[in-house]
Amino acid sequence: MILIIGGLGFIGTHVTRALLDLGESCVVVQRSTSAVPEAFADHAGTRFFLEQVDLTNRRAFLEIGRRHQITGIVNLAGAFGFAADEPINDAQLNVAGLFTVLEAARDWQVTRISTASTIGVYAGTTDKSPLREDLPLPMSTGHGIPAFKKIVELLTDHITDTTGIEIVNCRISGVWGPGARPVSRFVAVPQFVRAAITGTEPDLSLLGSPVYADDGADLIYVRDCGRAIALLQTADELRHRTYNVASGHLITNADLIAAIQTVIPDARLDLPAGHDPNRAGADVYLDITRLHEDTGYQPDYDTDHAISDYIDWLRAGHDR
Repeated sequence: MILIIGGLGFIGTHVTRALLDLGESCVVVQRSTSAVPEAFADHAGTRFFLEQVDLTNRRAFLEIGRRHQITGIVNLAGAFGFAADEPINDAQLNVAGLFTVLEAARDWQVTRISTASTIGVYAGTTDKSPLREDLPLPMSTGHGIPAFKKIVELLTDHITDTTGIEIVNCRISGVWGPGARPVSRFVAVPQFVRAAITGTEPDLSLLGSPVYADDGADLIYVRDCGRAIALLQTADELRHRTYNVASGHLITNADLIAAIQTVIPDARLDLPAGHDPNRAGADVYLDITRLHEDTGYQPDYDTDHAISDYIDWLRAGHDR
């Protein structure tokens, strides 16, 4: 039985679905709701269980192990970095939550924890792609999220060495697709697709810098992301502690727009040609050789398939 922290969130919903599809039973921990989503109703009480618990409530979280026989944990809890007025408090809450998970894993005799890291930990390393997991990382960082993820990677490496609990770091690239926020500050895809559907121009102001046609990133469709993490959690044996969870190639804004216009030919998605002249460094993508070799993972969705699926999902009446 796998416990998923944040298992009804954007990525978590797809991890939970992938684990159920693999035949696993799931206990989802969510602090904001006690209602079982319709998508999981068929498994409620048999292979899907929902626990409304705040991760910072150590006693309540540890009590979950009395009600369910937990054998593995997927930790998709968020990271501090957005509340600039309370950075110390945010850091304390996140570190406390992490130690609650580690303590639970020890008490429940969990054999593997999969925890979410980010492509952002590679910032400042090199512009030569694909980036591999064994690339040395700088200690400095320009944002709270990769800073915390580096702390987690260092700390969990130590915990693995000293306790024998296998902790796997999933360095996730840019994620998009069903369940994403309507407007993202990290990737332009939700804005592109929603603008195409509504016949408007995309609002890209939240991205913080101009968006050019040939700028790109390693973008993974969320259904593929969920399946990759589920495969890492359930693999019989893993030979590494860190895995890139990504598409494994560069996807440009022009690639995305071409795929959208295949489905919606009159989409108004005109971008300046070339690259942002003020953007430092080159676009990077991640090596997924480890992930493939140890789990057999290959992305199911290329750009065209993913765009078509996402448009169908939004047109079916979903918002997030």
